Amino acid sequence: MISLQPSRQIYPIERIISALSYLTASFAGIIWLIIASLLKKHVTQFLLYHIQQSIFLSIAYFLLATFAELIYVILYKIPFINAIPYFINMPLPFLFDLSVVQGITTAIILYLAITSAMGLYSYFPWVSDIININTGRK
Repeated sequence: MISLQPSRQIYPIERIISALSYLTASFAGIIWLIIASLLKKHVTQFLLYHIQQSIFLSIAYFLLATFAELIYVILYKIPFINAIPYFINMPLPFLFDLSVVQGITTAIILYLAITSAMGLYSYFPWVSDIININTGRK
């Protein structure tokens, strides 16, 4: 159910705002929604989809990072198991000194930003299905 389909009419500003929304953890999208509501402008389905998806992913990332930090604090107290969080967060030279977690999140953010800048509806499993229902696309 991948929905990488170009929309009919997408203006360049919508592509820029949707990409910036992912790159700024939805800050640019929220600012755009505030400006649109103050000016009483209509937000297109494409832009609304990407802004909602970036907000959802930003909140989910914050909650997962907070939960992971709690787990790491517990694992650091256990002998021999405390090496697991270290290896997960260890900088890797082939990933430009990013850890595994940072490399994965950077790749996901770049994928979403690039596909939205191309005018496509980015697909992220489970999250995009929820956003499709909320925006009325499906």
